[in-house]
Amino acid sequence: MRVDLSALDEVIRKLWRLLDDMDKAGTTSKYETELSMDAFGQSCYFAEARDLHTAQVKLKSDIEGIIKKLHALIDDFSTKTSKVRDKYNNEEHEIKTSVGGDSGGSTKGKLAAG
Repeated sequence: MRVDLSALDEVIRKLWRLLDDMDKAGTTSKYETELSMDAFGQSCYFAEARDLHTAQVKLKSDIEGIIKKLHALIDDFSTKTSKVRDKYNNEEHEIKTSVGGDSGGSTKGKLAAG
């Protein structure tokens, strides 16, 4: 079996970039989407202002929660992908060492992933 470790490296790099983007989205949703009660109008003139503000606060909180869950999912996948890559790399090194050579190529043999 041949394993392209550079492809796994690329997946890991993309996941890290995605995590960085999720961090930015989390920061934006938490600190840059706060609206004051007055943004919806004065409640003495506009009866629905309080309801709109309450709905906005709840939606803001829901979005923050979704971003946190996505971040955790992506982080978990990234960590697991890194572990698989490391196992393949270690197995490749062991195979090269056992046959007495250190010349190039990909991993051959049966490898456990997970």
